[in-house]
Amino acid sequence: MKCATIIGLGLIGGSLGLSLKDNKLCEKVMGIEHSEKSARRALELGLVDCITTLDEALAESDLIVLATPVDTIPTLAIKILNRIRPDQILMDMGSTKQELCELTAMHPNRGRLVATHPMWGTEHSGPDAAEHGAFSSRTVVICEKQSSDKDALQAIEQLYTTLGMPIKYMSAEEQDLHCAYISHISHITSFALALTVLEKEREEEHIFDLAGGGFESTVRLAKSLPQTWAPIFLENKYNVLDVLREHIHQLQILRRMIERDDRDGLIEAMQKANKIREILK
Repeated sequence: MKCATIIGLGLIGGSLGLSLKDNKLCEKVMGIEHSEKSARRALELGLVDCITTLDEALAESDLIVLATPVDTIPTLAIKILNRIRPDQILMDMGSTKQELCELTAMHPNRGRLVATHPMWGTEHSGPDAAEHGAFSSRTVVICEKQSSDKDALQAIEQLYTTLGMPIKYMSAEEQDLHCAYISHISHITSFALALTVLEKEREEEHIFDLAGGGFESTVRLAKSLPQTWAPIFLENKYNVLDVLREHIHQLQILRRMIERDDRDGLIEAMQKANKIREILK
């Protein structure tokens, strides 16, 4: 691959730029970034070789990658598919897929799109958050593979394999459902816990002085960028609401046990929860 363009040079897009360059997967990595400050920083950090425009990207790139907030990806995808050449590939890296796949399903150039979601991220954002080797050993989900042209799919499979990423194949509906339960609920719970503590604990120095490792690890995700996560929650609204209902139900069960001084019930519930250790070793 001679040239790739990454649209969106934050945590995910910036880390992909480093990965493409570190693994010599293309000769030139270009970037598109609406923030001039972020664009300058991406260049300073070597995340990309140059900043470009969409017109230049469509003229020169073999691969165009969408790494922008999820609510912007479907419209951008249509805009690019309208102009894409048969020898070019469009890939997205967003964490929600249903709207993207539904909106592009009947597009005559749908085959040039490969819908992907690397299962990696941190609570940090912007170009400075980009990491070398970020995706190694992390699973990537490819959605609706049957809708992508064979050559485009194989090229993206090879890219992710070179980065050391196991590949899972799902429908867009499956992907969004599983991500709601595995990823999105973790973030919304972290935001809620941070809001709870900030509301109840008025003395900030007590939070700083007394917070232990358990609290810090639980609220770590609350430091994530709201401009990234609000669109994710809304794009995956119905799955997120479903998992929230179950989460609230489980909290209510634990609350009732505590109210009743139900020591045995609490132990039984927590022992059941401990089974997660068998899965997440």
